Amino acid sequence: MAQTDILLTKEPAPQTVPPCELPAKEYEVARNTGAYTSSGLATAGFRTAKYLLEEWFQNCYARYHQAFADRDQSERQRHESQQLASETQALAQRTQQDSTRRVGERLQDMHGWKSELQREVEALAAETDLLLAQKQRLERALDATEVPFSIATDNLQCRERRQHPNLVRDYVETELLKEAELIRNIQELLKRTIMQAVSQIRLNRERKETCEMDWSDKVEAYNIDETCGRYHSQSTQVQAHPHSTAFQESASTPETWAKFTQDNLCRAQRERLASANLRVLVDCVLRDTSEDLRLQCDAVNLVFGRRCEELEDARHKLQQHLHKTLREITDQEHNVAALKQAIKDKEAPLRVAQTRLYLRSHRPNVELCRDAAQFRLVNEVEELNMSLAALREKLLEAEQSLRNLEDTHMSLEKDITAMTNSLFIDRQKCMAHRTRYPTILQLAGYQ
Repeated sequence: MAQTDILLTKEPAPQTVPPCELPAKEYEVARNTGAYTSSGLATAGFRTAKYLLEEWFQNCYARYHQAFADRDQSERQRHESQQLASETQALAQRTQQDSTRRVGERLQDMHGWKSELQREVEALAAETDLLLAQKQRLERALDATEVPFSIATDNLQCRERRQHPNLVRDYVETELLKEAELIRNIQELLKRTIMQAVSQIRLNRERKETCEMDWSDKVEAYNIDETCGRYHSQSTQVQAHPHSTAFQESASTPETWAKFTQDNLCRAQRERLASANLRVLVDCVLRDTSEDLRLQCDAVNLVFGRRCEELEDARHKLQQHLHKTLREITDQEHNVAALKQAIKDKEAPLRVAQTRLYLRSHRPNVELCRDAAQFRLVNEVEELNMSLAALREKLLEAEQSLRNLEDTHMSLEKDITAMTNSLFIDRQKCMAHRTRYPTILQLAGYQ
């Protein structure tokens, strides 16, 4: 009855006959007390032992009472057994239905988390693909910077072959050095960004793998619980597992179970957000670097154009000065010839005057007079000597001027040649090479 009280959920129905203890009935057993009695042991001389009539009735009454008590006890136990069986059946059905409902609720929770994990895995996969595309853009942009760097270094090397005095550190060389330095800095920036993208892709894949493992465990558990939810008392696949009620030491609680998946989702979302931010950063880096390179390229092309205009203008002016110098050389040569002729023309009058003085110095006695003719001849000789000295000095100056003009002519021709060489280097070599500069789409990694 103690076990019945534990299993029953309500008080049992009242019995038709309330159970109670029957009073003990005393019976007098006839004893063999005389010659005419035959109770107890067999009487000597008779074949069997005999009971009295009262004893027989008493025995019958005892049997009736025992049969009634046994039937009443059996009926009471049978009623209690039926009531206990129905109650335990109802309890089993209720507990099974509640367990099935709890398993269904667990399936719903598991399906929700499984769906969240699946969405996060798909989102991480899509985000990783987008980041891989950005990484490929970075690699293409890094490869594209090799052409501008080779162009800038080739321009600098070509300009080293300029001739003196055009081998100057002009603003073209300054811009080319800035361009080379800018390209090196951009290459370092792109390499660092590529390393960040590779690291973020690895983290995305790790979080995706973690979510996939959690999702796989939940799918397996979902299938197990779904199978458990389909079992019922009439199922043929069930069997007894007496020790299955013991909890495993490594079993989690609902709180730790939900927190584990929530932490996985939070970490995955955090990495996905970091990946999206990195993609935005990559876009900004590629846009800024491509624009900076194109702006610097335009600046270099602009100063190249200005420098070529300056060289062209300087060469044109040098050529004009060369033509004027050549004409001046011709005129100076004529002037030198004229001076020489003038000097030559003064020699005959000088000889005449000197001859006259010489002959007059032979006049006899008092005739050797310092007359006006003598003074005039002396003055003539002095004037002619002064004229010759002036002409010779002027001739020297003219010859020196002619030599200076010839030196200037040589210098002008050398400068014009150097200008022409510089123009050829800047225009035919450098600027022609710069036409192969990558487009902004190539520098941004789209091509």
